[in-house]
Amino acid sequence: MTGEPLGVDVLTLGETMAAFRAPAALRLGGTVSLSVAGAESNVAIGLARLGHRVRWIGVTGADEPGELIRRTLRAEGVDLSLARVDPDAPTGLILFEARVGDISRVTYYRSGSAGSRLSAEDVPTAFAAAERRPRILHVTGITAGLGDQPYAAVVAAVDAARAAGTLVCLDVNHRQRVWSVERAAAALRPLLPSIDLVVASDDELAVLTDHSDPVAALLAAGIPEVVVKHGGQGATSHTTRGSVHTAARSVPVLDTIGAGDAFVAGLLSGLLDRLDVADRLDRAVTTGAFAVATRGDWEGLPTRAELSLLDHAPGSAVR
Repeated sequence: MTGEPLGVDVLTLGETMAAFRAPAALRLGGTVSLSVAGAESNVAIGLARLGHRVRWIGVTGADEPGELIRRTLRAEGVDLSLARVDPDAPTGLILFEARVGDISRVTYYRSGSAGSRLSAEDVPTAFAAAERRPRILHVTGITAGLGDQPYAAVVAAVDAARAAGTLVCLDVNHRQRVWSVERAAAALRPLLPSIDLVVASDDELAVLTDHSDPVAALLAAGIPEVVVKHGGQGATSHTTRGSVHTAARSVPVLDTIGAGDAFVAGLLSGLLDRLDVADRLDRAVTTGAFAVATRGDWEGLPTRAELSLLDHAPGSAVR
């Protein structure tokens, strides 16, 4: 850590890994590309590109993959003042294999990783002084599922945010290879009384409630807003005042990995800019479209000046 952490718009916490991408099955050998990937850092990069101040709390190893992660996030304008390096654990890895069309197979190597050593002790400084408190805390089910220590960090962050009056966003982001629906439900449902905004795909709502009408149940339980992602069919925001739907942007699909994180970045950006619900959703589906129309978790995410690029006709040269 260097210097005193300053106030930010969004705080997020989680594990970022070195990401290897292969154009075919790994068993065939050949070349792979190297980058970084992590749900929370994807959101952080997306928000930073849109001009917001964002801080990522996480742990990397004292190794070259860890240095790649730190260098990449710093280059993208993400605040790492509360991130730390663990000299006794390696940085996690994630492998992507392109298999059929835009379908990829993902393999994680994160057991015992530095990122899994994120703990509740990493959180308090972010909320220690009023002028440093974030406007929004963004947490995901991925970090909560990495083990007891990361889950305790999520709980500590949510509790601190609630006490500080910070808006709390939960992206369910369920990963079957991280934990089962039952385990995710047992961990995430107790957080719901402190959540202001839930983001989930249609099939992830069952993690948060067993009700036959999950959106209605979440709203009745006191969640102010539930945003449901419908993939290529767009997204819908639900509140007690009604529902607003926005269609997805029509773009060629090259890579769906990272689309949900890009969506969240656009949604939170709209909240920070105090846009109305329809305009927030429009920004969210726009940033999501940039993600699916380019390769990589975050590489194709737009700057604020580029948000209007998709308004041009396909094949246009913007001069």
